[in-house]
Amino acid sequence: MSATVTETRATAPITAETILRLFPDIDTSGEALEGHDEEQIRLMDEVCIVTDEQDLPIGTASKKLCHLMTNIDKGLLHRAFSVFLFNDKNELLLQQRATEKITFPDMWTNTCCSHPLSVSTETGSNLPDSILGVKNAARRKLDHELGIPKEQVPLDDFHFLTRIHYKAPSDGKWGEHEIDYILFIKANVDLNINENEVQATQYVSAEKLKQLFEDPTLKFTPWFKLICQSMLFEWWAHLDSGLEKYENEQEIRRML
Repeated sequence: MSATVTETRATAPITAETILRLFPDIDTSGEALEGHDEEQIRLMDEVCIVTDEQDLPIGTASKKLCHLMTNIDKGLLHRAFSVFLFNDKNELLLQQRATEKITFPDMWTNTCCSHPLSVSTETGSNLPDSILGVKNAARRKLDHELGIPKEQVPLDDFHFLTRIHYKAPSDGKWGEHEIDYILFIKANVDLNINENEVQATQYVSAEKLKQLFEDPTLKFTPWFKLICQSMLFEWWAHLDSGLEKYENEQEIRRML
């Protein structure tokens, strides 16, 4: 794929239309969305940032195209973020995704997981600009999903830790293949939940979260489990002291 990308980038900018030249067999059919919630179908038109495996933007594609397993299996990769919001007791805010969600419905996960969009305030071709972009996107989605006012989550209070590259199926049709930016923030916030996005929330301590993972009746998103199984609890233990040694990691963590 990389050879094709290099050639295309040298001749013309890659857009949502020209991305089909990179992935000529990409699935653009609408059948996968039939029967789903109308608002969630509308959100599938949002334009995500398509990247190569080094997280360099190479074009754009709709949220729908980025999340179809037929396209993921051809290598289509996009940028994402995961927010971990803690209160002043150092408890982590979890959300349970709404039943209406097209990917990973009803699963518990970290505070907010979504994608920066291909707009000037949320994209970037180098790491500092990309971090700023995902922080802007994080504030937008914390408001959209959980009703958290932007002034309660100031841009400068977000801590960028690292990026993880992972792939995970949701069901036979949908999945994720992302370069996921991990953001920590400590803030006491007001919630006004968007029930089309989120069906429940709870704050948990590290020990409580470990207990929840032992409950066979609960399901968790694959990216959340990956992060928890790798570094989350170590990062969490240093939330008030020493977190800076984990921040701004330059290398992408491969969890494939």
